[in-house]
Amino acid sequence: MAGFPIGMIVLLVVSVLIYFGLAQRVLDRMGISDKVALGFLAAIIVGSFINIPLSRARVDASVNVGGGLVPVALAIYVLTRAGTSKEVIRALGAAVAAAAAIYVINTRLFSGDPWQTGTDFLDPLYVYPLVAGGIAYIIGRSRRAAFVAATLGVLFLDVFDWVTLQARGIPGNISIGGAGALDAIVLSGVVAVLLAELIGETRERLQGGPEAEGHPKAMMDSLRGIQDHRPLGQPARKELPENRGANGQQDDGGEHDA
Repeated sequence: MAGFPIGMIVLLVVSVLIYFGLAQRVLDRMGISDKVALGFLAAIIVGSFINIPLSRARVDASVNVGGGLVPVALAIYVLTRAGTSKEVIRALGAAVAAAAAIYVINTRLFSGDPWQTGTDFLDPLYVYPLVAGGIAYIIGRSRRAAFVAATLGVLFLDVFDWVTLQARGIPGNISIGGAGALDAIVLSGVVAVLLAELIGETRERLQGGPEAEGHPKAMMDSLRGIQDHRPLGQPARKELPENRGANGQQDDGGEHDA
């Protein structure tokens, strides 16, 4: 498999994990079903062979369907599953921060071509995902926000390069989400989710469960159901008579919706 894009290898591995149910817990935490996830992965793989021209003037620009349009669609879908508006704001803010950090690294450390490999002392293909994934989790603070921020952050860099070339009138070729960018986008998303899962799970175990403040009670009940290995939405406990108040409603032990 020499020369086979690493992004494609990662996508195939993730697809196998999802197909055999080994990634179900992470998908549940992000609010994505296995069928939806496999559908998006298939769209990324097929779409990676399709480029849509954007301009053919001084700057020859195009957008790759699998590396550009599908990740944006996936990010929008994931954001619609967000628990609060703050999570959406954090995700978008983290995406801008990740793109800015990658841009600084690109202009200060590397040769100026964000997806050029083999000419720098470090391979950007591995540096950008680590930077984007790390910043995405630190600012995003959730699995969904981290994933969205990491993928969009890398994609924003291509868009910024296109706008810069257009504004300065510099001839060039830009493929938004294409070539090495697709690999970096895939790796960034995986790194962000792995960091969120590792660090987030550790925090939740130390504090005895997900942080409830600022989140709807229904969502927290679902998250606790995932922790107990129950189907999403199934009650955390059986409603016994002693758990009900005098008015027949379930007694929540003094807890209130955030």
